[in-house]
Amino acid sequence: MINKILEKNKSLCEDIVNELLVNYEYVSLLGVASKGIRVRVDNKNISLSDSDTEYGYVIKVYNNGSISEYSFNELNPRLLPKILYEVRKTVGSNAPYKKVALNPIIDQKIEREFTRTDSGLLSENEIIERLTEIKNRALSYDEKIINAVAIFNKIEVAKIFISKHKNLSQSYTWSNALFIAVAKDENNNIKMARKSTEDYSSEKALDKMLKEVNKTADIAIKLLKAKPIVPGEYDVITDPSITGLIAHEAFGHGVEMDMFVKNRAKGKDYIGQYVASPLISMHDGATSADSVASYFFDDDGVLAHDTLIINEGKLQTGISDMLSALELGTIPTGNGRRESYLRKAYSRMTNTYFSKGESKLDDMIKSIKHGYYLCDTNNGMEDPKNWQIQCTAEYGLEIVDGKFTGNIVSPVVISGYVPDVLKSISMVSDSFEISGAGYCGKGHKEWVRVSDGGPHLKARVKLG
Repeated sequence: MINKILEKNKSLCEDIVNELLVNYEYVSLLGVASKGIRVRVDNKNISLSDSDTEYGYVIKVYNNGSISEYSFNELNPRLLPKILYEVRKTVGSNAPYKKVALNPIIDQKIEREFTRTDSGLLSENEIIERLTEIKNRALSYDEKIINAVAIFNKIEVAKIFISKHKNLSQSYTWSNALFIAVAKDENNNIKMARKSTEDYSSEKALDKMLKEVNKTADIAIKLLKAKPIVPGEYDVITDPSITGLIAHEAFGHGVEMDMFVKNRAKGKDYIGQYVASPLISMHDGATSADSVASYFFDDDGVLAHDTLIINEGKLQTGISDMLSALELGTIPTGNGRRESYLRKAYSRMTNTYFSKGESKLDDMIKSIKHGYYLCDTNNGMEDPKNWQIQCTAEYGLEIVDGKFTGNIVSPVVISGYVPDVLKSISMVSDSFEISGAGYCGKGHKEWVRVSDGGPHLKARVKLG
C-alpha cells in the first residue's frame, strides 16, 4: 500500500511537530503519498503509464497572528535539524499582510484512521482486456464508428495530519473509466461523444462503462446530423450532468470563501437572501456524496463536511479552507485542498450538486411547448464578482408540444445572470445522479478532483 512510507515516517513527523511546538502556538504537518495508473486502448495502440504520483510534506506554523508554510519531500532522522532550521527561517522571514486570530476549534482533539480500499481489484492485464472489450463493442456497433478510445485511471491516496491535538490518517482509492466514440459520415464529417464512469471498485467502474458503450456510440452518430441552434430564450430540461455544471459554475466558485476574503464574489453580500427558486437546495462536501472528490479529512486536517449552501432558494453559507475561515471568523467546512504538497490550500469545491425534487421526468418533458433537453457537459465559466455564467452542453434534443422531434442541435451554450437562471427553475425531478470525470482549476491552475450533478431541472434560459 502507498501509505507504508508515511507510516514508516510517522513518529519522525510527530517529533518535528513537538519540537516546533516549543516555540510556536500552533504547528501542523501534512504528509501526502499518492500513485496512479493510466491505461489507454484505441484502434491502434495500448499504453500503460503512471499518473498522479506524489510524495511530500507540508509544515504549517502559526506565529504572532501569521501563518507560514514549509514543504519538502525528503525525510529521515539525518535531515531533521535542516528541516527544523528551514521552518524557523521561513517563519522568521514572513511579513504577514494581515493578522488572523487562531480559533480553538482549529485544533480540537481528534485521533482517527480512515481506510477505503478497492473492492474490485483488477490486474493490469484484466484492465486491458476490459478496455479492449469496450473498444471492440463500439467498433462493431455501426460502420460509422471509425475509432473508439477506452481509458482507465486509478489513483491510490494516503495522507497523514499531525498537530498538537490531531493525529489523522486516511487511505483511499478511486477508479475512473472514460470512453470516446468517434463517428464519420459519407461527407467526411467527424463527431465525437464521450462518457465517464467512476467507482471505488476498478471492476465496477469498467462494468458501468461497458453498459454505456452502445448509447455513447449512437450519440456520436446522431451528432453527425446536428445543426446549430437558433439563439434565443427557451424552456429547457437539463440532464444531471448539465445540472451539475450549473451548480458548479453558478454557486460553486462563487461561494469558495477565499473569494469572500478578497471581495471577488458577489455571493458574500447575499447570505440569507433568496438567490434561486424555492425548489432549489444545493450541497457541497466530501461527505455529501460518494464520488471522486470524497475524502475523510481535508489538507488542513478538518474532517470532511456536508455543507448546505442553498436551502429552498435561500443562500446559507459558503465553503472554506482554514485560513479563509480564520480571516472571516467562521468555522472551516473541510474544503481546504491543495493541488500538491508544493502548493497552498485554497477553498475548493468537492462534490457539488442540487438536491432532487418531486417531479417526474416524463411530466417535465410533456410541459415543454418548444424547447430543448440539454445533455452532456462540455465546459463552463463563471464570473463570481458579477454573477455571470456560461455553460456548454454537447447537444440538445428538440422538444415540441411535449414530444421529441428527432432534431438535434450542437453545441449549446447557456448564459445569463446566476439568480435569473436559478430563479427560473420551475420543476425538479425525483431522479438524481452525480459523477466526476476530471479536475477543476482555480482560475487557470490549482487542479483538484471534483464531481457534480443532481436531478433534471426545467428552467427558462438564454441559449446560443
